[in-house]
Amino acid sequence: MIRIKGITVAFGGVKPLRELSFQLSGAICGLIGPNGAGKTTLVNVLSGFVTPVAGEAEAFGTRLLDMRPEARHAWGLARSFQTPQIADDLSVAENVMVALDPLSLPGAERSQRLAMVLAETGLAPRAHVQGRRLDGFDRRLVELARCKVSRPRLILLDEPAAGLAATERAQLIDLIRALPVPGESMVLIIDHDIDLIAAICEQTAVLDFGTLVACGTTRDVLADPKVRAAYLGEFEEGTS
Repeated sequence: MIRIKGITVAFGGVKPLRELSFQLSGAICGLIGPNGAGKTTLVNVLSGFVTPVAGEAEAFGTRLLDMRPEARHAWGLARSFQTPQIADDLSVAENVMVALDPLSLPGAERSQRLAMVLAETGLAPRAHVQGRRLDGFDRRLVELARCKVSRPRLILLDEPAAGLAATERAQLIDLIRALPVPGESMVLIIDHDIDLIAAICEQTAVLDFGTLVACGTTRDVLADPKVRAAYLGEFEEGTS
């Protein structure tokens, strides 16, 4: 479970998050809202890239904001980015192994985890291919593999299916569904893709201008008149 309480972020006079509070407990949950709603800012707060001026954030009872970013990773937080962060001069295997460096695992376990996650994501045949030679879908898969290999408790996926073809998107959804261990880990998906959120997320929170509009089961949230009036027209038109 993740609990956000009173999170406020200020960049000078601009406040992308304003006393934001909600909690989500599903195995796979969604975070939606238009551009500028504060979604990525919240992910940056949770992962340690942004320090809020007020508020608390807990995941599975652990106070995340009390830890440095590297300690959050060691605890079990992993994330992807809107634009996949792939080192062009490293192989697929090396890009994935980066996530294991802070964990001080024995060499045999590192190799075992790597082989397993490359097989599960279908990347094993391209393990030695350099990052610069990967297409957009493979880059998404490498980020997902890097999230998975550390066996995290909280996985933050920022627009994981952006720019993918329908068959690639379907494959990625199947992989995301297999990520969480019920009761032990969860996935939070930040996206504009309402069809993806509706298909895969048990619960969803909706932000606008840094504040909460709605939070609850995905079915109820997407049926909420406030949500429909504010966002569904935009999403249905295919804008972001």
